[in-house]
Amino acid sequence: MTSSANTYRLLILPGDGIGPEVMGEVGRVAAWFRDKRHLPIELRQRHFGLASWQAYGSLMPDETWAEIEAAHAILFGAMDSLDQATKIPPGERRKGSLLRLRKSLDTFANLRPIRAIPGLLDASTLKREVVEGVDLVFVRELTGGVYFGEPRGVETLPDGRERGVNTHVYTSDEVERVARFAFDLARRRRAEGKPGRVHSVDKGNVMEAGAMWRRIVQRVHDAEYGDVELHHMLADNCAMQLIRWPKQFDVIVTDNLFGDLLSDCGAMITGSLGMLPSASLSARGSHGRRALYEPIHGSAPDIAGKGVANPLAAILSFAMCLRETLELPAEAERLERAVDVVLGDGARTADLAVRGAASLSTIAMGDAVLNALGRA
Repeated sequence: MTSSANTYRLLILPGDGIGPEVMGEVGRVAAWFRDKRHLPIELRQRHFGLASWQAYGSLMPDETWAEIEAAHAILFGAMDSLDQATKIPPGERRKGSLLRLRKSLDTFANLRPIRAIPGLLDASTLKREVVEGVDLVFVRELTGGVYFGEPRGVETLPDGRERGVNTHVYTSDEVERVARFAFDLARRRRAEGKPGRVHSVDKGNVMEAGAMWRRIVQRVHDAEYGDVELHHMLADNCAMQLIRWPKQFDVIVTDNLFGDLLSDCGAMITGSLGMLPSASLSARGSHGRRALYEPIHGSAPDIAGKGVANPLAAILSFAMCLRETLELPAEAERLERAVDVVLGDGARTADLAVRGAASLSTIAMGDAVLNALGRA
């Protein structure tokens, strides 16, 4: 990671599907902070995913990896399913996959905040009294578990049947570091006036790795974080509790698979996947920490190119970049307030609009956020 001492290099990887559309608005917002707030930001951009294959004949050309290595943070859009691109060799698909990017950067802690925005309370399928005031964050372990475990694959058995195998595996140090991250985050949130409690989520009743997860989280807590409230919860119960009474949660730490599923479930507190940002962070080193910021929605090929995608999750991911990488919480709050104002004024993209009601295009929503920033 290289840059001048006073400038943060941010690399935009728009990706596929709706990625270029939503990241176009992120680029405009980031440029506003650079030009109007005089933040030391250098914006760069490269193709990624299928767009990279079409442009360069490679999913990860050396030039792209050099840009990734040189960046303080990556602003990522969305990635299409490369399994559909049968013309791309399997080895090349692995070389340019998002999983490989996360693993190579060792961004093991994935933060997925879920906050009930006042202007969107009626967009949730849950009752107002259930969602009002919700402010929680998932800490999803991102570089281990079933998405990376070996052996994996599909084989044909002697009798012609197929067998698919994926392996859920964690080492004690992987659990320890994500537990510490969650406990440290809870302490930070407590200093901000939030509950500062942690729920650790597993399936220790039926999975040996889950039982180990619970035991190690408890051990780290008892040795180093006795001041932080800790609760253990089974993953299926957590799914139910997110819908029944989400206000009980502050920080939820869990493994790669459960974090993926449960945070998408929690998206309905805000009313749409198009509202959920995320930050994937490495441990701090002598040169800072690696960081990857992305909305948690996918590439949405059914609406790609139509100009109707919601850019707010991607824009709020940039707010997380302001807070975590640039360490400018006041600027992050400025952007988050602007989004709240826009939604409070009734602006809606199609995913948030009442059926049959008028909605804004992707660009128009970006315009609305920029206008709100200009008035702040």
